[in-house]
Amino acid sequence: MKRSRAYHPSVSASVLAIGFLLSSVSALAQDEAQEIEPAADADDAAPAARGQVYEPAYFAQYAPRNALEMVAQIPGFTITGGNDGQRGLGQASANVLVNGARFSSKSDSIATQLQRIPVGDVVRIEIVDGTTLDIPGLTGQVANVVVASSGTSGQFRWRTGFRTYNTSAQLYGGEVSLTGSTGNLKYTVSLDNDNDRFGADGPIIITDRLGALIETQESSFSGGFDNPKLATNFTWRPSDAVIANLNLSYGEDFFYRDEPENALPIAGPRRLRFARVDENGPEYEIGGDVEFPLGPGTLKLIGLERFERDNRTSTVIDSFDDVTPSIGTRFARTSGEGERIGRFEYRWRMFEADWQVSGEAAFNRLDRISGLFRLDANDEFISIPFPAGTGGVSEDRYESTISFSKQLTDALALQSTVGGEYSKIEKTGVAANARTFQRPKGSASLAWRLADDFDTSIEISREVGQLSFGDFLASVALTDDNQNRGNANLQPDQSWRVDIEVNKGFGAWGSATLELRHAWFEDFVDFFPLPTGGEARGNIGSAQRTHLEFGGLLKMDPIGWRGAQFDFRGVKRWMSVVDPFTGAPRPFSNDTVDLLDIDFRHDIPSSDWAYGASLFTIDNAPYSRLFEIGREVEGPAFVDVFVEHKDIYGLTVNARVANIIGATQQFERTVFAGSRPDAQIAFIESFDRRIGPIFRFSVSGNF
Repeated sequence: MKRSRAYHPSVSASVLAIGFLLSSVSALAQDEAQEIEPAADADDAAPAARGQVYEPAYFAQYAPRNALEMVAQIPGFTITGGNDGQRGLGQASANVLVNGARFSSKSDSIATQLQRIPVGDVVRIEIVDGTTLDIPGLTGQVANVVVASSGTSGQFRWRTGFRTYNTSAQLYGGEVSLTGSTGNLKYTVSLDNDNDRFGADGPIIITDRLGALIETQESSFSGGFDNPKLATNFTWRPSDAVIANLNLSYGEDFFYRDEPENALPIAGPRRLRFARVDENGPEYEIGGDVEFPLGPGTLKLIGLERFERDNRTSTVIDSFDDVTPSIGTRFARTSGEGERIGRFEYRWRMFEADWQVSGEAAFNRLDRISGLFRLDANDEFISIPFPAGTGGVSEDRYESTISFSKQLTDALALQSTVGGEYSKIEKTGVAANARTFQRPKGSASLAWRLADDFDTSIEISREVGQLSFGDFLASVALTDDNQNRGNANLQPDQSWRVDIEVNKGFGAWGSATLELRHAWFEDFVDFFPLPTGGEARGNIGSAQRTHLEFGGLLKMDPIGWRGAQFDFRGVKRWMSVVDPFTGAPRPFSNDTVDLLDIDFRHDIPSSDWAYGASLFTIDNAPYSRLFEIGREVEGPAFVDVFVEHKDIYGLTVNARVANIIGATQQFERTVFAGSRPDAQIAFIESFDRRIGPIFRFSVSGNF
């Protein structure tokens, strides 16, 4: 379940206080991870070490099982980016590489792929500035995981848990994977199930605009999801200059949510509500790449085909304790979403610089059939016309770029990219149309390494946003009594961005990272009123957002508390867009306003025991729609505690109790009798529902 919170002004103050503490100890710092020569035990295929280098011995106190658990302990580093949420592959965006190469799979997250690399295969992890690499698109801190096969090995993790209220137990979470090699072929086979169970309960209060009670609803909800997936990866290296990868995966998605209500109005009959959402469907991905020398450089060819089917049904039935007949609605849709990508990248060295020319063709499609049904007098659902929910959307997109990367001095590196894209978006069904777009793209970044433990980078970029094809078609949210009309005229937003990142090491004390990002958006996408009535997702004009983030690692070893450390991350955002319903400036709907995440861990020296705690709190901006405004958060804060033993018969066992101070699910919305801003308030709905403590248990090991 997404964790969020109500606003607390102490977040920004806490971030500044931590920054002051780190600055005050910088004079005492001595480097813990330094610029070094290649590790003596590195595999012959591993490139020379560069940047800050963390060898396996550094992570020994944490007893990691895989590369993900190693990367998670790198001071001041957080995994970001990835191409699983965008159409096409484009330039590299994830800040993690393996043997200097980007991940090409889109069905698996970066974290999932790192989790399949056994700890015994990791030679070292290098932290470098992305601008210094010959991979266009990367700036700021990048982790390069250097891997060399150590033979056949396997690992597993079983995750289970339960909550004290409203939910069934989470029993079958986890993953098992096998990695090995034969000759020039390396393979990984994994079976995993990403799953969870969630729920909350408590009264919902409905009042009029003056605060008088209209109705009280005894409510609860429970739900869960399971995403079992079988995935394989094959890497073939017939020579040092040629490498090929093949990724195959197949999975199924299962989701459900029950939200019954017992409504007690001040006037009228008692109402009992049955509300349920079910969703399921298969997905697969076939992808691969091959890299080989050609002329003065190296050519890489990439291909990918992925598809996902989604069958979703939402049903709401209200029955009454008098003679009032039951009323009900059902909304059902079946969606098929696919993507086909072909890409080439050609790299060469010229004028003491790295050059790359790339081209990509991506073909995306969505086909959807929707149905809307009403409950009749015989308690049977009958179909009612809903043509705007059925149709298709396709995009043919072509992109080309040329990039230039050069080490100007020992301390200064430059990277520049210039390109553009052409796309054709076509909608079928109601309001069918076809449009074409030509958009420039590019970036320029500069990295400056002032000292071995102090570097900074700045990037200026022009980017094109991603559209959700579902916004072209109409849909219905039954429990909220909302309808989103389709918009056949949607177009991607564009933005200018400036990103600044500063990284400072404090030796034995840890490290810190400061990031400042600002974006100017054109054709920003949010809900807007349609001339014919109703609302849809559309382009509402210009917008701006400033993002300030401070994070890092604070170790307690220098004061004698060996093995203890604090990881921290704080975020503050300032946003502005003109609300299309009122004409007044406001933040982006549902976007993060501020966030604070602190993790404490103590690995007790000369033992296999560790314990710790974490605090997470977040504030989201309200949303704005034609007939309502509102905000949903969870908080005020989630506090977890855990205890871990790293060697129980060779297994790592972790027990965690989450939400020990009782964070709740909070929601409030104001619904208007007509279109905003002129309509009067019809009612105000609010609740503060109990989540309760959450118990987690995991066992991991190798075989």
